[in-house]
Amino acid sequence: MDFEFSDDQQQLRDAVRKWVDRSYDFDKRRAITRAGGFDRNVYTELAGLGLTGLYVSEDDGGMGMGPVEGMVVMEELGRGMVHEPIAQSLIAGGVLSGYAGADLKAAWLPRIAGNEALVVLAYVERKARWKLDVCETQAQQAGGGWTVSGAKSVVTAGDQADAFLVPAIAGGKMALFLVERSAAGVSANGYLTIDGGRAAEVKFANSPATLVTTDGLAALQHAVDIGIAALCAETVGVMDKTVDLTVEYMNTRKQFGVTLSTFQALRHRVADMKMQLELARSMSYYASLKLNAPAEERRRAMSRAKYQLGNSARFISQASVQLHGGIGVTEEYIGSHYFKKLTQVELTFGDTLHHLGEVSAHMQDTAGVFA
Repeated sequence: MDFEFSDDQQQLRDAVRKWVDRSYDFDKRRAITRAGGFDRNVYTELAGLGLTGLYVSEDDGGMGMGPVEGMVVMEELGRGMVHEPIAQSLIAGGVLSGYAGADLKAAWLPRIAGNEALVVLAYVERKARWKLDVCETQAQQAGGGWTVSGAKSVVTAGDQADAFLVPAIAGGKMALFLVERSAAGVSANGYLTIDGGRAAEVKFANSPATLVTTDGLAALQHAVDIGIAALCAETVGVMDKTVDLTVEYMNTRKQFGVTLSTFQALRHRVADMKMQLELARSMSYYASLKLNAPAEERRRAMSRAKYQLGNSARFISQASVQLHGGIGVTEEYIGSHYFKKLTQVELTFGDTLHHLGEVSAHMQDTAGVFA
């Protein structure tokens, strides 16, 4: 299998990295966090690079690219810990392209690609514990349309989004709906997340909705899998910078008159960090390459990848703090923000124990050997 990136993919990586270096430094990120964790102007700049339409076809105004390009973009955004939710645009573009009818695609995909609409996935419920088939939100037919009633938690940029993709039970079966934030009965209470980004608790009270698909569980699983693959790639970018920052610190900080990098035990710890980084990178590649696989195979791949990424993120973030000492957890130092970002990874799209359970449940006759 060829793991070399094409010239177009390298150019895409370079363009995003240059934007991050030029337009999203640590001070800019902290200012955005203080202002609420989301900046529409920054999101507009990313849309100008074509990133919001990455998974939208060229006929609908997007770039018509695939999972590898998505992975490349998310790695670079991870290096800068960019708050603005490009991953949500990938989810919306992928799900609407794959499941919506022609009229709904025509109405929303060009708006997503053209930065006229931020559409985010609103699926987490308090009782679900990351089980996608647990849903209390209800949908009812009203005249020629639908209404949705229920509540969703930890919705990314939920009070800033223009619309939501909402799973709800319709006639005893899960369906997927699109609900505009401006619709009657929609309320969103926003707050900062642990990494300085933005989320919201969103409630729907007989809110007008548009049906995306009656096969809601399959669409939701696909949406979450797109999110997991994007998160894995973003996490690799965060870990890559965390390792670089730690190595730089050890090459400059002195103890007993010599730099920390001369101590063999500390060098071994850095070697362990780099090993965990490469394990995570390989599983991120695996997740992205399996994103278009059949549903059962894709779901197993995402759980395997998320489990490894969770372990690697925990090891690298904790080792970085230990090697830095007290400065590693101070608000003024960028390393503490990488730590918080990697901590939040554990709680996004299912934690490590949840995905370990998913991997175990699907071992069956293979006894865990990856086919």
